[in-house]
Amino acid sequence: MRILVLTPTCREHDNMLAALDKAAATANDYTVVRCGIGKACSAASTARALCSAAEKFDMIAVVGYAASAAGRRQGEVVMPSSARYHDCIIPDGFIPEMTDPYALQGCDDDVVFTGDSFVDGRIIGEVKRRFGCERALFDMEITAVCQTAEMMGRVPVVAVKMVSDVPECGDTEHSYDEFADSHTDFSVFVDRLERLAADRR
Repeated sequence: MRILVLTPTCREHDNMLAALDKAAATANDYTVVRCGIGKACSAASTARALCSAAEKFDMIAVVGYAASAAGRRQGEVVMPSSARYHDCIIPDGFIPEMTDPYALQGCDDDVVFTGDSFVDGRIIGEVKRRFGCERALFDMEITAVCQTAEMMGRVPVVAVKMVSDVPECGDTEHSYDEFADSHTDFSVFVDRLERLAADRR
């Protein structure tokens, strides 16, 4: 299976390359691209990678760190089952590609919400109330990647996220930074992707 791995930040990119280099062998072919931070950069990077590939990718994986609602702990690895925007204030059904959830290849009963901002406990509480959910992760890329992947051939997307901070429990951007500096082994991401690809064969 050919897997396009998108990593938003430089350190996520370096960590993923190091994990693949360290892996004794992999059953899949991985192309790792730093997609940049935010919806615009990640959508553009996804489109460029899909258009410039010599062969079609079988799956897109977005890997790295993410904030979580209360209920998850720092260091947990989560593969959410759906993604949606949390910062689109649009009436339901008016622009479905912006308001509807996108299915992900993960099996965890979590939604990953995408927006162009860091979230704090107040924002997470508002999102949980508005969407009626408790299990939630927050990033700045995945839903834009899903939207692009659907437009460009409906390439399946998986998110593999390590919880870096839990703002509802008092974590801040400094908590995220400290966690990311001390949790650089992305071997677990390679293992999860290898298992998922094997299950899909």
